[in-house]
Amino acid sequence: MLYIDSISKGIVIDHISPGLGFRIFQYLKLEKSDYTVALIINAPSKRKGKKDVIKIEKHTDLDLRIIGIIDPNVTINIIRNEKIVEKIQLSPPQKVEGVIQCKNPRCVTSTEENIVQSFSLLDKKELSYNCVYCDHIYNWEM
Repeated sequence: MLYIDSISKGIVIDHISPGLGFRIFQYLKLEKSDYTVALIINAPSKRKGKKDVIKIEKHTDLDLRIIGIIDPNVTINIIRNEKIVEKIQLSPPQKVEGVIQCKNPRCVTSTEENIVQSFSLLDKKELSYNCVYCDHIYNWEM
């Protein structure tokens, strides 16, 4: 069995649906990090059978809001002194700004500069959002 050491301070993104860990890893740009990061794929899970896990050591100020769009079932564990001091259950955010880009070429955000891309949650189960400017529907590619 593979053994990954515990971390003394940092973040553990747990209960990631199998296959989505790498997407979260890429979206958070963790490959460019200068701190220790572990991506564990297909780890055994009592709840799901299998899961992905990301461990990030000594770094706690990441923008984690996008994770609720990719996989709203994850748990974020904040670690200090090798103990979980906070557990955060994510859900899809109601409003997302500056994260998703509208793919509609006729949208004002595609033609005008300095407009913050803004999306509202349309369907929580389908993880679909609509652009507040043109109503283009965006679904996270699973």
